[in-house]
Amino acid sequence: MTSVTDLTVGVIGGTGPQGKGLALRWSAAGIRVGIGSRDADRAASVAAELEGDVTGATNADVAAGSDLVVVTVPWAGHADTVKSLAPYVDGKIVVDCVNPLGFDKRGPYPLPVEEGSAAEQAQALLPEATVIAAFQHVSAVLLSDPEIASFELDVLVLGEDREAVGTVIGLVDVIPGMRGIYAGRLRNAGQVEALTANLIAINRRYNAHAGIRITDV
Repeated sequence: MTSVTDLTVGVIGGTGPQGKGLALRWSAAGIRVGIGSRDADRAASVAAELEGDVTGATNADVAAGSDLVVVTVPWAGHADTVKSLAPYVDGKIVVDCVNPLGFDKRGPYPLPVEEGSAAEQAQALLPEATVIAAFQHVSAVLLSDPEIASFELDVLVLGEDREAVGTVIGLVDVIPGMRGIYAGRLRNAGQVEALTANLIAINRRYNAHAGIRITDV
């Protein structure tokens, strides 16, 4: 496992359920975490709720002060938010967790993305960063529940740079019970993001928080 405890991890959109949940788990593992938001006061307020070395500031300030950046914003604001990070992430790893999904009376469904996936869109907007896709299938509800001490799920990690993939797998593995699994190059991120629609359908049908397990690895 790649050591990640010396990193400062910036969570963009960190006041939302998934961002806050990831920040909670990483700070509990001894990682320095910055929570980013368009509203610095809101970010600081959420950071104050968490234990460990956690601070809150604007998305720009958090991205500038972090070694690695994680994007957890809604799909509707993905392109604009990612584009705004460009001056601050040159040479850094950017982890994209975003799922382009729509919802109608028939349930969730994947949305088409011109670049192929949210992660590929992020890479196109951040050519000097190394974008890795991960954490698409992790329940925000479970992440944010302090009563849950361990998870039983695998996190699919996709990217072009094997060293960067290893670093992100390290971020997965510090969360008790989670296991990071290399799942291919970034061009394969589209079907991983789309699978989230199936998981949401499963969760609604069975009143669960389903995740992914990879067998024989």
